[in-house]
Amino acid sequence: MTRQPLRLAILEAERMLAAAGVASPRTDAELLAAHLLGVERTKLMMVPLVDPPVVQALHDLVRRRAARVPLQHLTGSASLGAVTLSVGPGVFVPRPETELLLAWGESVLDGVEEPVVVDLCTGSGALALAMASARPDAAVHAVEKDPAALSWARRNADQQAQDGATPIRLYSGDVTDPMLFMELEGLVDLVLCNPPYVPEGTPVPPEVRDHDPHDAVFGGRDGLDVVRHVVSCAARLLRPGGGVAIEHDDTHGGSVPALLRARRVLTDVQDHTDLAGRPRFATARRTLPE
Repeated sequence: MTRQPLRLAILEAERMLAAAGVASPRTDAELLAAHLLGVERTKLMMVPLVDPPVVQALHDLVRRRAARVPLQHLTGSASLGAVTLSVGPGVFVPRPETELLLAWGESVLDGVEEPVVVDLCTGSGALALAMASARPDAAVHAVEKDPAALSWARRNADQQAQDGATPIRLYSGDVTDPMLFMELEGLVDLVLCNPPYVPEGTPVPPEVRDHDPHDAVFGGRDGLDVVRHVVSCAARLLRPGGGVAIEHDDTHGGSVPALLRARRVLTDVQDHTDLAGRPRFATARRTLPE
């Protein structure tokens, strides 16, 4: 059996992905090869030759990616912060831009001992588990209403706990419920949320349209149906000085901060851009007593 250069297989994979309109064909080709070989992407150069069955397996994966199956569904995982999560059909795949929201949340907790954190609309558990990893002393609560997504979150939470991480507290619930987390009212140091926020009818890539759960992506006609409830929930949960961060659509750079400013108990409202310079998440702090 004649071994074949991995470099040529990756070049062919890149060509196929580029022709299919995949946004990052070289990166995806290399990540699929690394996944298949069980090595880090940076170590691919140390695998100059592969057997023909490996080339065929890579071709099969690339063909599925060219059909716009999400990369993370093919590898079975996605990362946020220091945490690697299992993902697949039925749960929203975490995006790299959420790293900036996570970093802001970590900064809010600087100097806070044993903080209380709430992750609303947790999906795969990404923000909750990433925060628990960054702050093992935190009591992290996460809530999700969709049963399929909640099963992924439980799987990820169980895996992180088995690996020695501080367990999170995972709940089935709906952010639109005014009784949600009543026992935590006025006690929370940080509220994080990556809610469904895309306005209904907005064109989205095939990976999102065909594979992400609709209700995890779209937030009603203006994209703010869930965000409005998140703002209300955060306003009553936060302790004085606590912070809230809400990811939003890039058309919401004015509207989400306005929703936060409308709450008299919230102050220091700011909007933040992603690495491409687009409005991406809004933050606020609970007012301190005079």
